[in-house]
Amino acid sequence: MPKPEHLSKREQQAMDIVYQLGKATAEEIQAKMPDDPSYSAVRALLGVLVEKKLLKFTKDSRRYVYEPAVAPEKARDSALQKLLRTFFDGSPGKLVATLLDKNERQLPADELKAIRKLLDDAGK
Repeated sequence: MPKPEHLSKREQQAMDIVYQLGKATAEEIQAKMPDDPSYSAVRALLGVLVEKKLLKFTKDSRRYVYEPAVAPEKARDSALQKLLRTFFDGSPGKLVATLLDKNERQLPADELKAIRKLLDDAGK
């Protein structure tokens, strides 16, 4: 599987849309893309993503229905690892510290409680 850093901005936009929708036609993807790309540009883009083995498709009548070729969990894990390497020196602790930094944002009480429970469970 190609690494996400090999995706163009448009390719990443299309992948994000397909992951959000689960399955989508070229028309549905085109409708959600910024800057109104042409239908033929979207179809060409989807063809590239199929070649890169990031999307797969089924034929429904005359339409192609695209879906991720990589499970969302695997894609999430890969994206998280890239985020950790790129911005946090591979340290989950630095990521959590950034999320909890009061100067950055105030987390809702229920989210803080859930994070505390995860940390407690991880320490056991």
